Amino acid sequence: MSGKVPTEGGAGLSQNPFAALDSAGLPKVPPPRSAQPAPPPAPARNRGRVDIVRETGNRGGKTVTVVTGFVGIGQPEKEQLAKRMRAACGCGGTVKEGRIEIQGDQRESVARILSEAGFRPVFAGG
Repeated sequence: MSGKVPTEGGAGLSQNPFAALDSAGLPKVPPPRSAQPAPPPAPARNRGRVDIVRETGNRGGKTVTVVTGFVGIGQPEKEQLAKRMRAACGCGGTVKEGRIEIQGDQRESVARILSEAGFRPVFAGG
């Protein structure tokens, strides 16, 4: 079979295919930016106080973190907040009757997420 391709090295390229190229006519590259200070972060909006309560009553002994007191926020945004809380806490949760309920005692994580969203979380009750 004479159709085999030789694999033992060979002579290098006799010419550089890019040698004839030059940068004439190309736009100049802008100089690299120096470390400019980042713009200050926008101040967090104060969207009002929300209460974070830990409940165990009428739940078969299970602990649930409940967030109440939302003002001027619709159901879709509550569901988005609940989704972020469930992901951050690694647990289940839901939105019922205008309240966000997260399984377990997750008050610290929930408070952090609410603060990032511009709310003022307050630990209420037990």
